[in-house]
Amino acid sequence: MANILAAQQVIKGKVIDKNTREPIEYASVMIGLSGKGVMTDKLGDFKLILKTDTDVLNISLIGYQSQQIKIQPQQQSIIIELMRGSVDLKDVIINEHLNNNSFHTLSGLDLNLRRPVNTSQDLMRLVPGLFIAQHMGGGKAEQIFFRGFDCDHGTDLNVSVDGMPVNMVSHAHGQGYADLHFLIPETVETYDFGKGPYYNSYGDFCTAGYLSFNTKDALDKNMISLEGGMQNHFRVAALLNLLSNKAKQKGENLYIAGEYNYLDGPFQFAEHYKRYNLFAKYTNQLNANNKLSISASTFGTTWRASGEIPERAVANGTTAVDDNDNPYIVASPSKLIDRFGTIDSAQGGNTRRTNIITKLTTSLPKNLTLENELYYTHYYFQLHVNSTFFADDSVNGDEILQQESRDMFGYNGKLSKQNYFGNTTLTSSIGLGARIDRTHGTQFTNITEQYQPLDTVNYGNISENNINGYIDETFISGKWLFNAGSRLDYLSFNYHDSTRNNLIASPKVNVQYTLNHKIQFYLKSGKGFHSNDARVVIGNNGLETLPAAYGADLGINWKPIPHLYINAALWYLYLQQEFVLDDDGNIEPGGRTRRKGIDLSARYQLSKWLFANLNVNLAQPRLVDSVAGNNYLALAPTFTSTGGVDVKFKNGINGGISYRYMHKRAGNENYTLTADGYFISDLTVNYTRKKYEVGIAIENIFNAKWNEFEAEEITRLKGEPAPVDQMSFTPGTPFFAKFKLAVFF
Repeated sequence: MANILAAQQVIKGKVIDKNTREPIEYASVMIGLSGKGVMTDKLGDFKLILKTDTDVLNISLIGYQSQQIKIQPQQQSIIIELMRGSVDLKDVIINEHLNNNSFHTLSGLDLNLRRPVNTSQDLMRLVPGLFIAQHMGGGKAEQIFFRGFDCDHGTDLNVSVDGMPVNMVSHAHGQGYADLHFLIPETVETYDFGKGPYYNSYGDFCTAGYLSFNTKDALDKNMISLEGGMQNHFRVAALLNLLSNKAKQKGENLYIAGEYNYLDGPFQFAEHYKRYNLFAKYTNQLNANNKLSISASTFGTTWRASGEIPERAVANGTTAVDDNDNPYIVASPSKLIDRFGTIDSAQGGNTRRTNIITKLTTSLPKNLTLENELYYTHYYFQLHVNSTFFADDSVNGDEILQQESRDMFGYNGKLSKQNYFGNTTLTSSIGLGARIDRTHGTQFTNITEQYQPLDTVNYGNISENNINGYIDETFISGKWLFNAGSRLDYLSFNYHDSTRNNLIASPKVNVQYTLNHKIQFYLKSGKGFHSNDARVVIGNNGLETLPAAYGADLGINWKPIPHLYINAALWYLYLQQEFVLDDDGNIEPGGRTRRKGIDLSARYQLSKWLFANLNVNLAQPRLVDSVAGNNYLALAPTFTSTGGVDVKFKNGINGGISYRYMHKRAGNENYTLTADGYFISDLTVNYTRKKYEVGIAIENIFNAKWNEFEAEEITRLKGEPAPVDQMSFTPGTPFFAKFKLAVFF
């Protein structure tokens, strides 16, 4: 026994990007062919106990060239530099240390093979089973459909960037409003997602799941990109390093990024969509144990919206915008309208957001890691919308103004410790967070076509505070992983000088069994929640403020052959209460709901240059307290699928063809109205060299006629004797091509 202990060797290491010198998280470090290994942490660090002093380490990560490092006798530390490389699925291993980050393999593969996107919101589509839709001009946050949820604009999906919340609580347009347009797509380094309410570090809105983006700490090259295309589309973007290579070698980086977008869209009434983004990020490896990151961003957008059109308006031939481009046009039988026409041209809006984020990550003695983050956001939102036309006011129309100004302050802290007991690892984490929201002049007001106020549904300042903490324990021994913890959230709501306080506990338990590096089983279970709008909390005397969500996933990660990766899960989710936003700006309880379904994702590499992907998602969303036939959840997706084929040749040619499919679904609770399904295909072709890239991207290559968004609306057009209950829709983009030229230096 003494000889065996003497032969053991403890080695600590760090894995970094050879070009940027930045630490790499989630790199797999395996000991020879033993199957034993770990994954690097946020600082790129790892620790291993070797049985001999001549072991070989295998280091791999998707998008990087794999390495083998022979450990020298008595060696105690090592720095490993990885070079960017091609994607090879045979290097992907199923690691027992991923725990609740079990989707990291999927996100890494998809991000490395991602296609060009119009906006950062399009990055959401990389999440298997997540669909988005725009229905009020390009400047609004997209509607989100995920895991049997119509998530509205983010009510049941927790979205963050670099740890800063994107979701807005008690927003003028809806609870959890998540406008991601401030994020420049080219600055995204990694993204992570989880399905269900099983993650202690994610609280409010994490019922269907979470989506987290992380921006680059450093650029490997400068870039200037120009895009132009149909529908008067124009985009210019740039990413520029501001420090020398000498500073980069010392662990100091500073870069700026910016973009400007313009688009008229396919509508007869041009959107005049304009958006600018500016972003800067500074990182400094202060010393061996401390890394500092400071980022700042600002964005603004303005747009006009054609809005939703009742089905009968197109069928009967009513109005479109007139030749003089008047500021307010209402329905009239004088002109024919097509799918891309407009009934109320006074719709549209503008929004602005400025963010500052500071993070300090510290490696402490005794295997402790401390993370501290502070963030601040200033935000403005204004929207003019009319989806019912003359249903409520037959004289002035139903134009609505939604507006708010907001300041948001927050803190995220986490202390983690790893304990090693031979081949057993215990990771303990304690988290503490706070978020303070202060809105100014939040309003929902009925106005005339000249934007004059008629009556105010609600107006006032909102104060909302969230203080939270959690404990998370992960125990790994052999092939088993056990994760347990609980989260505590305290929320305080104040509106019109009335205050309500609520406290909710959210326990989670997860179990994982890794048979080998080819197959892994997991069971996730937990409780989550989403908060309610402060105006409703005060109005209802605090009742039903924090409806709980209870869920479970039984899943598998599997590599049956070296170049095929499969993730599949059976899942169940129960909500104590769902809330519905009506046309009068009131949020009403919708009753208990139950969802269950099946998720399947597959990634297959057919050759060194050819990749295929497939996602199939089935869900059965139902109201619990309603009788069969009257228990459907309007717009909730039941069957969705995405897939495609990508190519990456060594000569620089790359691209792919993809599809997305949404099955038809209930438009109301008794399914007497239907939201139509669609099947859309997109194509990209690029030629990428070291110094430049040229490419073409085509959306809807077969020019399919489809509706991007549909919803039940009670509408009345001008001259109609009474309102009509019918589906209204926003048409999807027809054939759309754009060209790109990017220069790297």
